[in-house]
Amino acid sequence: MQKEPILLILAAGMGSRYGGLKQIDPVGPSGEILMDYSIYDAIEAGFRRVIFVIGHGQESLFHEVIGKRIGGHIEISYAEQRLDDLPEPIELPGERVKPWGTGHAILAARDSIDAPFAVINADDYYGKEAFHLVYNYLKNNSEPDEALMVNYILGNTLSSHGHVTRGICTINEAGCLESIEEHFKIKDGGESALFTRDDGKTWQALAKNSPCSMNFWGFHPQFIHDIKEGFLPFLEAHLPENPLKLEYLLPACVDWLIAQNKLIVKCLESKAKWYGVTYKEDRPVLQEAIKNMIREGKYPNNLWKDRQL
Repeated sequence: MQKEPILLILAAGMGSRYGGLKQIDPVGPSGEILMDYSIYDAIEAGFRRVIFVIGHGQESLFHEVIGKRIGGHIEISYAEQRLDDLPEPIELPGERVKPWGTGHAILAARDSIDAPFAVINADDYYGKEAFHLVYNYLKNNSEPDEALMVNYILGNTLSSHGHVTRGICTINEAGCLESIEEHFKIKDGGESALFTRDDGKTWQALAKNSPCSMNFWGFHPQFIHDIKEGFLPFLEAHLPENPLKLEYLLPACVDWLIAQNKLIVKCLESKAKWYGVTYKEDRPVLQEAIKNMIREGKYPNNLWKDRQL
């Protein structure tokens, strides 16, 4: 019998553009952080177990900030993303301080994932519908070479306060992902979105109705095995040229497996408006959006105190 799906939250990022550990900044009226709302939506959808991928030495901090609050509502565990968690014979570059990316973050939880699992970022708001879509898919699908991506409309995911990173997707007529390409600097250009590959010297247009990934995925445990196998050749090919900043990114892992005919990714679109805390200036916008959703009855004023166990 297939085990209950797991929610995996990638929370080890350093928040360099934000200027701090943005994942634990309160945004709700009763001190809730953004992850509280994702976990609340996940529980309502059916998830009963969450794994936080965190940075070195952060477990007690995360438990204090969120673990104690949600412990009575969902099973919790932690996985530490370590810089020295590398396949032999790769050695950690001496001056490396940057985490190895979202693909590596998933590998950090490899010993804890024994069931189909969803993946989300800690600092993004995805909307209630997305959690229901992914939970229902994971509950009813057992094919090891299939996955699910919730895609968003690019124009709904832009920040008014600077550039964002998004995976721009090509989706075929069957509703499956053909390719995904990470764009690291996308900004709102009015009629269209704009992106740059040369640090702003030139900008190119992207249609605002382009489908994009916000790193909300559903995977079979086989995916862990596949990206673990790919990590060593990835490092051998690219580490010498970029030892301090190279990242093993989840969208690139997915794109590589699609190209190898090892993975079929079904896509389901969400029209939800994205909210996040990429920049400090995003925080008041998010806070106002949460107030509005509370007024509309989507969330209680005190998220966990007012939730029935």
